[in-house]
Amino acid sequence: MTIVGPLGPSLAPLIRRNRTLYQWFKPVSDWYANVAGHRKVGLKYDDLLVEERPDVERALARLTPREEYDRAFRFKRASQCSVLHDNLPKDQWLKPEEVCNSSQTSTLLPAHTGPPQDVRYLKPLVEEVEKEDLERRKWDTIAVERRR
Repeated sequence: MTIVGPLGPSLAPLIRRNRTLYQWFKPVSDWYANVAGHRKVGLKYDDLLVEERPDVERALARLTPREEYDRAFRFKRASQCSVLHDNLPKDQWLKPEEVCNSSQTSTLLPAHTGPPQDVRYLKPLVEEVEKEDLERRKWDTIAVERRR
């Protein structure tokens, strides 16, 4: 279990595995996500990542054209909400992802067909970029000796 990853420290894997901790922290995390307000203007959590970081820049370059378009649309819609000092109608708010805890792993289940969910679309790409960087650093520090 890694607590510190490419996106910063996270206790989420530990909390998801422990049923009691999950039941205690889930209402708090839902409340905080509601207070943050990014879902009320149509932004997903990964839209809030700082784009100037090199690993996030490389991950953004790996998005499919559809994901790029959707991301740009979400930003334009959020900007419009900001200009109007208003939120989207409640039926257009993003719904939180629903996580099903099993004994082995947690899998994402669609909550319902309807408004889109706040699913982490960029996190796997950022983690992939970080793994590649670690592998590159590992290979760059190899000491090669000539056979005699």
